[in-house]
Amino acid sequence: MQAILHRVVFASAVIMLAVFASSRAVAETQTVKVPFSFTIAGETFPAGDYSVSRDDSANFITVAPKGSARSFSTVVGPGAPGPQERKIALNFGEVGQTHVLQSIQYGPKITRNLDR
Repeated sequence: MQAILHRVVFASAVIMLAVFASSRAVAETQTVKVPFSFTIAGETFPAGDYSVSRDDSANFITVAPKGSARSFSTVVGPGAPGPQERKIALNFGEVGQTHVLQSIQYGPKITRNLDR
Protein backbone atom coordinates (compact mmCIF):
# COMPACT_ATOMS: atom_id res chain seq x y z
CA MET A 1 0.00 0.00 0.00
CA GLN A 2 2.84 2.39 0.83
CA ALA A 3 4.44 1.65 -2.54
CA ILE A 4 1.23 2.59 -4.35
CA LEU A 5 0.81 5.74 -2.28
CA HIS A 6 4.46 6.64 -2.81
CA ARG A 7 4.08 6.14 -6.57
CA VAL A 8 0.86 8.16 -6.69
CA VAL A 9 2.49 11.05 -4.86
CA PHE A 10 5.50 11.14 -7.18
CA ALA A 11 3.49 10.48 -10.34
CA SER A 12 0.82 13.08 -9.64
CA ALA A 13 0.16 15.63 -12.31
CA VAL A 14 -1.36 18.99 -11.55
CA ILE A 15 -3.25 20.98 -14.10
CA MET A 16 -3.62 24.57 -13.03
CA LEU A 17 -5.39 27.57 -14.39
CA ALA A 18 -4.78 30.94 -12.74
CA VAL A 19 -7.99 32.89 -12.53
CA PHE A 20 -9.27 36.00 -10.92
CA ALA A 21 -12.23 34.89 -8.86
CA SER A 22 -15.10 37.27 -8.54
CA SER A 23 -16.64 38.03 -5.20
CA ARG A 24 -20.08 36.66 -6.12
CA ALA A 25 -21.52 33.80 -4.06
CA VAL A 26 -23.12 32.17 -7.08
CA ALA A 27 -21.82 29.58 -9.51
CA GLU A 28 -18.52 30.50 -11.11
CA THR A 29 -17.20 28.50 -14.07
CA GLN A 30 -13.73 28.21 -15.59
CA THR A 31 -12.40 26.03 -18.40
CA VAL A 32 -9.50 23.60 -17.93
CA LYS A 33 -7.85 21.47 -20.62
CA VAL A 34 -6.97 17.93 -19.51
CA PRO A 35 -4.55 16.26 -21.98
CA PHE A 36 -5.28 12.67 -20.92
CA SER A 37 -8.21 10.46 -20.00
CA PHE A 38 -8.80 9.91 -16.29
CA THR A 39 -11.15 8.35 -13.77
CA ILE A 40 -13.30 9.91 -11.08
CA ALA A 41 -15.06 7.59 -8.64
CA GLY A 42 -14.63 4.65 -11.02
CA GLU A 43 -16.00 6.51 -14.08
CA THR A 44 -13.69 7.18 -17.03
CA PHE A 45 -13.64 10.64 -18.59
CA PRO A 46 -11.89 11.45 -21.90
CA ALA A 47 -9.12 13.98 -22.52
CA GLY A 48 -10.42 17.40 -23.51
CA ASP A 49 -11.80 20.69 -22.27
CA TYR A 50 -13.68 20.65 -18.97
CA SER A 51 -15.77 23.25 -17.21
CA VAL A 52 -15.04 23.48 -13.51
CA SER A 53 -17.72 25.35 -11.62
CA ARG A 54 -18.05 26.32 -8.00
CA ASP A 55 -21.31 27.10 -6.24
CA ASP A 56 -20.45 28.71 -2.91
CA SER A 57 -24.05 28.82 -1.75
CA ALA A 58 -24.18 25.01 -1.81
CA ASN A 59 -20.43 24.31 -1.32
CA PHE A 60 -20.22 22.19 -4.50
CA ILE A 61 -17.65 21.79 -7.25
CA THR A 62 -18.76 20.32 -10.59
CA VAL A 63 -16.44 19.01 -13.33
CA ALA A 64 -18.03 18.41 -16.75
CA PRO A 65 -16.59 17.67 -20.19
CA LYS A 66 -17.50 20.44 -22.66
CA GLY A 67 -20.32 19.37 -24.97
CA SER A 68 -21.42 16.45 -22.81
CA ALA A 69 -24.26 15.89 -20.39
CA ARG A 70 -21.97 13.93 -18.04
CA SER A 71 -20.60 15.57 -14.93
CA PHE A 72 -19.15 14.89 -11.51
CA SER A 73 -20.05 16.94 -8.43
CA THR A 74 -18.62 16.85 -4.94
CA VAL A 75 -18.57 18.89 -1.75
CA VAL A 76 -15.82 21.45 -1.31
CA GLY A 77 -14.58 22.96 1.92
CA PRO A 78 -11.85 25.14 3.36
CA GLY A 79 -8.36 24.02 2.48
CA ALA A 80 -4.75 24.87 3.21
CA PRO A 81 -4.57 27.62 0.56
CA GLY A 82 -4.87 31.18 1.81
CA PRO A 83 -8.19 33.03 1.61
CA GLN A 84 -6.93 35.12 -1.32
CA GLU A 85 -5.80 32.08 -3.38
CA ARG A 86 -7.24 32.23 -6.90
CA LYS A 87 -5.97 29.21 -8.80
CA ILE A 88 -7.93 26.24 -10.04
CA ALA A 89 -6.12 22.91 -9.85
CA LEU A 90 -7.17 19.39 -10.75
CA ASN A 91 -4.75 17.15 -8.85
CA PHE A 92 -4.13 13.76 -10.44
CA GLY A 93 -2.35 10.61 -9.37
CA GLU A 94 -1.33 7.64 -11.45
CA VAL A 95 -2.35 4.09 -10.61
CA GLY A 96 -0.78 1.73 -13.13
CA GLN A 97 -1.47 3.29 -16.52
CA THR A 98 -4.57 5.19 -15.33
CA HIS A 99 -4.76 8.82 -14.26
CA VAL A 100 -7.03 9.28 -11.25
CA LEU A 101 -8.49 12.61 -10.12
CA GLN A 102 -7.50 12.95 -6.46
CA SER A 103 -8.75 16.42 -5.54
CA ILE A 104 -10.01 19.70 -6.94
CA GLN A 105 -8.89 23.09 -5.69
CA TYR A 106 -10.94 26.15 -6.59
CA GLY A 107 -9.39 29.22 -5.04
CA PRO A 108 -9.20 28.83 -1.26
CA LYS A 109 -11.48 25.75 -1.23
CA ILE A 110 -10.55 22.12 -1.86
CA THR A 111 -12.31 18.76 -2.04
CA ARG A 112 -11.59 15.75 0.12
CA ASN A 113 -9.44 12.99 -1.38
CA LEU A 114 -11.57 11.68 -4.27
CA ASP A 115 -9.37 8.61 -4.89
CA ARG A 116 -10.65 6.20 -2.25
